[in-house]
Amino acid sequence: MGEVGSGLCVLLGVARDDDESRASRLAERIARLRIFETEGRFDRSLLDTGGAALVVSQFTLIADSRRQKGTRPDFSNAARREQAEPLYDLFCAELRNLGVPVETGVFGARMSVELVNDGPVTIILDV
Repeated sequence: MGEVGSGLCVLLGVARDDDESRASRLAERIARLRIFETEGRFDRSLLDTGGAALVVSQFTLIADSRRQKGTRPDFSNAARREQAEPLYDLFCAELRNLGVPVETGVFGARMSVELVNDGPVTIILDV
């Protein structure tokens, strides 16, 4: 199992309409997003800090819970494994190509993830 020190825990959900270009754009965005703080300002990126990324596949992020009746979330917009796993792998490879050290979990496995959140930053990105 993957483990990182300073950096990001990226929970990656892949939707049916995602493709290689979206995976690449998201990796670029995450690597360069200025969300690390210096003197009270978010002005440093993952690349600037030399941080790593722990990338965990998380299809449940694609859940639609806006249904008018019932209480079960709808996961029908999540990509099937045959589509999602290659895009997950591509996303991780693109981060590595940008110079970000990447650790992963096991795609599609039930995992226990521990996170120490140092600060108030949790961001949803959709490109």
